[in-house]
Amino acid sequence: MQNPNIRPDVTPPSPRVTPTRHRRGSVRWVALVLFVGTVAAAFFFGIQPRREAFAALEKETANRNVMTVSVISAKASGQSREVVLPGNVQAFSDTSIGARTGGYVKRWHAEIGQRVKAGDLLVELDTPEVDDQLRQAISELEGANASYQLAVATATRWEDLAKTGIVTKQDLEERRGQLATRKAALEGARFNTDRLRKLQAFKRLYAPFAGVITARNVDVGTLVAVGGSSTSRELYHLAATHRMRVFVNVPQIYAHEAVPGIEAELTLAEFPGKHFKGTLARSSQAIDASSRTLLAEVDVDNAAGELLPGSYAEVHLKLAAATHALTLPVNALLFRSEGVMVAVVTADQHAKLVPIKLGRDFGTELEIAAGLTGTESIILNPSDSLATGTPVRVVKLAPPPEPKS
Repeated sequence: MQNPNIRPDVTPPSPRVTPTRHRRGSVRWVALVLFVGTVAAAFFFGIQPRREAFAALEKETANRNVMTVSVISAKASGQSREVVLPGNVQAFSDTSIGARTGGYVKRWHAEIGQRVKAGDLLVELDTPEVDDQLRQAISELEGANASYQLAVATATRWEDLAKTGIVTKQDLEERRGQLATRKAALEGARFNTDRLRKLQAFKRLYAPFAGVITARNVDVGTLVAVGGSSTSRELYHLAATHRMRVFVNVPQIYAHEAVPGIEAELTLAEFPGKHFKGTLARSSQAIDASSRTLLAEVDVDNAAGELLPGSYAEVHLKLAAATHALTLPVNALLFRSEGVMVAVVTADQHAKLVPIKLGRDFGTELEIAAGLTGTESIILNPSDSLATGTPVRVVKLAPPPEPKS
């Protein structure tokens, strides 16, 4: 039953919230927001920078533990390789001119430094002893000839007498023997005369070939002994300098490449910047056991006469390479107890030690005979402590400084 005290058209009042309770809820929400903000601020402005600094420190430490290296690639050597060796410059023809007969210098006709042609008279000798011997030999030749003619006539008469039986066969044989003896004496006298004439002809000395006089050891009145005696000496020294021979000792490692026909160049200190063209003409075809070198000869044209006999020169030989070998600078090598090695960088940025076999030595570079293909990235100036598996970081080489103008 409906309460008669309650009016149906009147809504009952809702419960009222007091102001004190409302303020307490607001304070809690504000405190919660402030707490969360404080925690967030502490994270972003305190903890996060520390984490970032720690991560950066770890990264820097890791980077410091990675070895920084520069790399190069092995170069392919060309078809030829220049090898510089010391050489001794000599005249193409060089001879000492001495006397074949004894006497005194009557006059001389050539001075040092003078160029002469083949057949030019150099010196005249006065040979009184040889002249007297020749005159005596001529007299003996005339006497031997007269004796021979008499023996011929006598032998002819005895031949006729023997046919008639007047002389015995024994007497005829004796006359024939005398004829043979006279003939031999005549031939001996003739040969002796010819010998002395030739010896007398040596009183005049001529240039055997065209060249330059490099020494004169005679003067008027100088006693010249017969060649071969202990007192004999050189009268003139003649050198043909239109073409020069340069003798060079080629190390054994290059011997098979130093073949006749290869190009060569000469450089001399007195001609800075100038190169004299030449050709390796011949070699001894044998290795000297004491020096382990091959004696080779380079021929050089010297029509201008600039090259002097006895000079020192550097010979640049253009040796033909037998194979297309690789070359590396010496500061890319590691010398270990296991042998010579190089350090290459792998695809995963680690070092790997690779053994190699050395070939020829070119000074600042060495030939690599085996061990590399030419595609490797080789570490330049590797550390002695470098080992296989060491992590590395590759940096580019700094470009060389430009030359100042």
